[in-house]
Amino acid sequence: MKKEEISSSSQTGERRTDSRVRSLCEIAVAVAVMAACAFITVPFSVVPFTMQTFGVFLALFLLGGKKGAIAVAVYLAVGAAGAPVFSGFGGGAGVLVGPTGGYLWGFLACALLYLAFERSCGRRLWLCSLVMIGGLLLCYLFGTLWFMQLTARTAGEALLLCVVPYILPDLLKLYLACFVAGRARRAISRG
Repeated sequence: MKKEEISSSSQTGERRTDSRVRSLCEIAVAVAVMAACAFITVPFSVVPFTMQTFGVFLALFLLGGKKGAIAVAVYLAVGAAGAPVFSGFGGGAGVLVGPTGGYLWGFLACALLYLAFERSCGRRLWLCSLVMIGGLLLCYLFGTLWFMQLTARTAGEALLLCVVPYILPDLLKLYLACFVAGRARRAISRG
């Protein structure tokens, strides 16, 4: 090999390593943001009002589908391992299989929907935010069916307890995440 080829090859390897390290750091920060958002809790009903959905939306908008979905999966894994990253400083596998665990699994379903959409349609923020409404509905579906299964509540009872009071706040969190992500993207592209 020529000296120039070796130098070029080593620079490419360094760039790949830098890119991987940057991706890991972005994912770690997103997991930390989701955990911090879970700590912002208002006991409201059976399902507490938290900012977790904001953290999930923001991670997806900023990191994109692949890294955002990985961040959500890592967040769930860290919580399942016992770290107190869920609402009310909860942690452990018991939270994920408890009455409100379906909503946490719904975050992953939401992220996977976002990933699938992004791969086929790109990352236009306004279009992605429409997909996130579908992701939010998917999260409600997972969570409500899980809650009904574990608590023997009817669909009407579960919806009144776990979905209806959260629709408007969750839509506001989606709007806020879209706004923050838009500002962050512009700031990053400038600097």
